[in-house]
Amino acid sequence: MTAWVGWALAVAALAVGYAGYGWPGVVLALGVVVFWLLLQFSRALRALRQASGRPVGQVPNAVMLHAKLRRGLRLPQVLALTRSLGQRVAEEPETWAWRDAGGDAVQVELHDGRVTAWRLQRSDATAGHRSPN
Repeated sequence: MTAWVGWALAVAALAVGYAGYGWPGVVLALGVVVFWLLLQFSRALRALRQASGRPVGQVPNAVMLHAKLRRGLRLPQVLALTRSLGQRVAEEPETWAWRDAGGDAVQVELHDGRVTAWRLQRSDATAGHRSPN
């Protein structure tokens, strides 16, 4: 959901509250909007708190992270997946990287806070290794 849709819903809630119940309806609608904003803020803080306890740019398994990523994920959702703050690689396009202990890395490109592309970079040690079939 884009920001303007959220604000349009908030204004609609205020209008419906006023039309249905007058000023007490506006107060109720305002309370609901403030509660929703507090929930969003709390969710963002929880993701940042979880990520702050881990080393920057580190994930347990870069290949698994690569498999879980999808276009349109928001940055807080990526932080929840990685449980780590990323290491900034580039400003334009905004690119963040996470690396695992084996040297594999995932670079994630964001546009307007949403994932647009990502790529897995295998380390030399794992690039040549093939599992037996």
